[in-house]
Amino acid sequence: MMTKEAIYQKVIQILTETFELSPQQITPDAQLVQDLDLDSIDAVDLVVKLQQYTDRKIEPQTFKQVRTVDDVVEAIYRIANDGTG
Repeated sequence: MMTKEAIYQKVIQILTETFELSPQQITPDAQLVQDLDLDSIDAVDLVVKLQQYTDRKIEPQTFKQVRTVDDVVEAIYRIANDGTG
């Protein structure tokens, strides 16, 4: 079972390595679009990396409501631990 903290740390790692963001920019409340300047192509890249991390398919509708880093963590937590996503 993946913990939310482990998922959060992985999300930080992906965002810093893939999008060259500073770890200080990435907080649970950080808005993906407004605060971190991610666009729809970046979101696809993020989903691909998270699929590799969880080894599960992530349906596009799962990420339609995702707005913050914490939303990403919650969505991945559900997918990783109960398979809904």
